[in-house]
Amino acid sequence: QVQVVESGGGLVQPGGSLRLSCAASGFTFSSYAMSWYRQAPGKERELVATISSFGSIYYAEFVKGRFTISRDNAKNTVYMQMNSVKREDTAVYYCYVPRFSSWGQGTQVTVSS
Repeated sequence: QVQVVESGGGLVQPGGSLRLSCAASGFTFSSYAMSWYRQAPGKERELVATISSFGSIYYAEFVKGRFTISRDNAKNTVYMQMNSVKREDTAVYYCYVPRFSSWGQGTQVTVSS
């Protein structure tokens, strides 16, 4: 079955960097778009970025110029490079496969000094 597993979260200082990974299985990874969402405490889950099967990318306004989504079809993995992080980036980050409405378990990112 479709499965996605996130990793790479942790504690990072404001202005620092972190790279999240999402390993996918159970479907033809290269054929489908992949997304990153996040959910902060007390807030609704929100879309961060999406990358299509052919490389077209969408970013939410609040991460433009700071986060970079990419994919490695040979490794069935999608990445989120997070640079210049801010305290408001603190959230659980989820990998999502829109075609199958499949979510990962999430990885916690905490931005704090």
